[in-house]
Amino acid sequence: MEEEAEEEEDEELGHAETYAEYMPMKCKIGLRHPDPVVETSSLSSVKPPNVWYRMSIPEETVDRGWLSALQLEAITYAAQQHETFLPNGDRASYLIGDGAGVGKGRTIAGIIYENYLLGRKRSLWFSVSNDLKYDAERDLKDIGAKNIQVHSLNKVRGCLLVKKGVIFATYSSLIGESQSGGKYKTRFKQLLHWCGEDFDGVIVYDECHKAKNVCPIGSSKPTKTGLAVLELQNKLPKARVVYASATGASEPRNMAYMNRLGIWGEGTPFREFSNFIQAVERRGVGAMEIVAMDMKLRGMYIARQLSFTGVTFKIEEVPLTTHYIKMYNKSVRLWVAAREKFQAAANLMEAEQRMKKSMWGQFWSAHQRFFKYLCIASKVRKLPHAYWFSCICVVIGLQSTGEARTLEALEEGGGELNDFVSTAKYVFTQAGSPLVLNRKRKSGGLSGSSSDDSESEESDKDDAESDDNDSCMTSQDAVEDAQQMKRDLLDQLEKLAQDLPPNTLDELIDELGGPDNVAEMTGRKGRVVSNDDGSISYESRSELDVPVEILNLTEKQRFMDGEKNIAIISEAASSGISLQADRRVKNQRRRVHMTLELPWSADRAIQQFGRTHRSNQVTAPEYVFLISELAGEQRFASIVAKRLESLGALTHGDRRATETRDLSRFNFDNKYGRNALEIVMKSIVNLDSPLVNPPSDFEGDFYKGIRHGLIGVGLINVEDRSGILSLDKGETGKFLNRILGMAVQEQNALFQYFSDTLAAVIQNAKKNGRYDMGILDLGSGDEKVKKIEAKKFLTPGYSTSGHVELYTVSVERGMSWEDATHAWAEQSGPDDGFYIRNNKKTAILVQEVNSKKRLFLVYRPNTGKQLKLEAYADIKKKCKKVLSDDAKQHWIDQYKSSAEICAHAYWRGNCKKASVGLQCEVGLRCRTYYVLCGSVLSVWTKVEGVLASVSGTNVKMQIVRLRTEDGQRIVGLIIPANCVSPLTNILSSSDQSQQLAVQQQQKWQQLHPQSLSHVHNT
Repeated sequence: MEEEAEEEEDEELGHAETYAEYMPMKCKIGLRHPDPVVETSSLSSVKPPNVWYRMSIPEETVDRGWLSALQLEAITYAAQQHETFLPNGDRASYLIGDGAGVGKGRTIAGIIYENYLLGRKRSLWFSVSNDLKYDAERDLKDIGAKNIQVHSLNKVRGCLLVKKGVIFATYSSLIGESQSGGKYKTRFKQLLHWCGEDFDGVIVYDECHKAKNVCPIGSSKPTKTGLAVLELQNKLPKARVVYASATGASEPRNMAYMNRLGIWGEGTPFREFSNFIQAVERRGVGAMEIVAMDMKLRGMYIARQLSFTGVTFKIEEVPLTTHYIKMYNKSVRLWVAAREKFQAAANLMEAEQRMKKSMWGQFWSAHQRFFKYLCIASKVRKLPHAYWFSCICVVIGLQSTGEARTLEALEEGGGELNDFVSTAKYVFTQAGSPLVLNRKRKSGGLSGSSSDDSESEESDKDDAESDDNDSCMTSQDAVEDAQQMKRDLLDQLEKLAQDLPPNTLDELIDELGGPDNVAEMTGRKGRVVSNDDGSISYESRSELDVPVEILNLTEKQRFMDGEKNIAIISEAASSGISLQADRRVKNQRRRVHMTLELPWSADRAIQQFGRTHRSNQVTAPEYVFLISELAGEQRFASIVAKRLESLGALTHGDRRATETRDLSRFNFDNKYGRNALEIVMKSIVNLDSPLVNPPSDFEGDFYKGIRHGLIGVGLINVEDRSGILSLDKGETGKFLNRILGMAVQEQNALFQYFSDTLAAVIQNAKKNGRYDMGILDLGSGDEKVKKIEAKKFLTPGYSTSGHVELYTVSVERGMSWEDATHAWAEQSGPDDGFYIRNNKKTAILVQEVNSKKRLFLVYRPNTGKQLKLEAYADIKKKCKKVLSDDAKQHWIDQYKSSAEICAHAYWRGNCKKASVGLQCEVGLRCRTYYVLCGSVLSVWTKVEGVLASVSGTNVKMQIVRLRTEDGQRIVGLIIPANCVSPLTNILSSSDQSQQLAVQQQQKWQQLHPQSLSHVHNT
């Protein structure tokens, strides 16, 4: 089923390469970049504006290749964009979206250098960690700007002592307060004072996705950092702002602080950022791609990526041992018991609703962390040992270090440890401890109720009803009962404790031969090690001659020099650190980058993958994703897949850009996933009929077993008195989190059932034409694409008058009888040849391509070669084999009629759609498309208005990529046929008023020749 769905999607999408080789189009200075660089095909079909800016960077820097052609191009466009102003008077900014390893650091250094040479000698550079200051100094030195000093904000006592140069600061220091008091208490005020009111130097927001969440989602508040970033831009309207981040716009919401791009605000189709967000999110991924393309067209955005040629990816599924499965199932029973006891404790206590809500929030958040640690533990001992002792360098990516739990255990043992600390065990005790004890105070907040999971929104419906019954019980008895329950649970935990896995990071380092063999780059201060005599102790990570601040840098150096062959990086160290097989370092062995724990967000995943795949490397790395057989484990992969998909979309203008990573099959968190989940849950409690059959290898009654398991993880609630089952409100993320708490066999069967249902849901969406397909490719296969007509309209643009073009394009597919007989002549298989559909007047030509699975390639007269392979059994069921003469007439008839008549009319003599005057294009050989290209954003509201009035507000925007017969590439938005004439009318009137404005401007300039702006000089 799943394969079928994928095949069908391919058929819709065409099959062009997602990436295209990148070369600067308009900027011709500089030497080639040392490594091949690519850009997504949709961005590469858009040309940036002409270059008129003359650079001041010395020739030596250019001729020696200290800055490559790619980097010089970005510097030129940034400087050029900084010369324009938005309608509200602010200076326009530039967004560098280059992927990890293209050399963003040098590009930024180049922009600072360019401005320094023009007399703007003060710059601000914000980034995520203070360690990156050394990289900034190195980048400036590398491009020949040795005289520009970099001062770290946290080391400068009042920036006023610094006369010129770069002040390097972290985002968190923007909201820091100075201890010394004085006139400028906050760092923010110090920086503003240092810049001065008319500051027109450079402000760089490096890794600017860290300033995300200015735009609150749901009930969350905007982050302080995000607001400070916005505030700084508002206070310094003349500053030359540069945003830089490979993952900067992974979701359009994260762009809220980029208010200098001029996409929303005065003089644009969107009044506020919120209007922009609504428009983009409602129209699906297609809209995000338009935004990226439009930004490049206007010269404010550039996004290249290191080519992934040579990089290999593999997903290794780790088999689970019987011992591990037993331990896992025991843990599941422990948590189910804990949930029942919690429920009882909540009923005993007259806890108010809000308190219960936060108690359950904390419970489920601990539940999720506990099973996450178990998931990771299943892989530690299974890490393929072949890697360790070969001549390969291994980089292992982890997210959490478990330091907090280790410190708790230390405190408990009075500073002594007799074994590695089990993080999972401490998570469980934490979940239990504050809750039961806190019941003593009948009201009042709950200590530590913050939860690192969206599920703190839980409320358990059945709590409220049972409160009044138990009120006769004295609170003292209740507290004792609760204490007793807690003791029982902790006793059960102790029995299980010897089986629970130790902290991943400590166990890993121990397995790999201790700290002497492993370069650890994490944020933790100490670690647990096993000594020669077998005892276990906690030691600080700091070394005699190395201060803690530069410990990670020292460890990195040891790895790059080949003193240590294994590196472990955690999220704390994964920003900006380079671990590739660099030509300039001693250790040039191939890196194998293993991910034990997929990050919570794709931003972080991309950050980590970019550590080992960068410019100037001898060999490209291999990525290995370790995913255990646990169904819920795929959930982490699914989040990353979802984020990678939208990341590829906005950041690189093409959502399939990140799909080479082979994780897309784990993407469940979309509307199809939600729909499938609803069907699954309802079918399990008999509220709805199932779409697919349950997995056949499940032992016992599937629905009964799964129902029991789902009650245990709180996704199905049992009403106390009536025993009626009710469903918890389901979100895909929550469902996939929770099923981790079911027994191994159950969760795997349920997950299989969910995946099958999802495949069926997607299949149905495609049949009904409702599937959001991303980019449609035409003209890359056998179709012939002709441009019939092109109309050009001027549109209002803030810097130069932009324009849009409306193309009418005809696409012809299909296969004539001559072509069919040529193809048939080359066939040799016993079952190859012509077939005729039973009871229908249509012929097909088939050819065997996979003899093991008996899969055939199918050609049809009206639609040509099909991308989807058919199984022989299906062909036999529907068709019978005939001689070519018998097929000839059928073939020619359908080929001719399909030029104008849809498949329904050809088979049945009439078509429902056609009979009510609508156009039906099913099975047509020639199709006509109307494509709107160019600066679509500037006329967005007009297009929206027309689309909404004719075809409803939620129709997905369909982007199409065409390659015409004469090699021209067109990328744009498909306009439905019934919207073309109203849209043309609106665009024509806009075009006339724009032409008038241009004529008036030219007249004015003839009268005032001295005020010619630089643009017109060129």
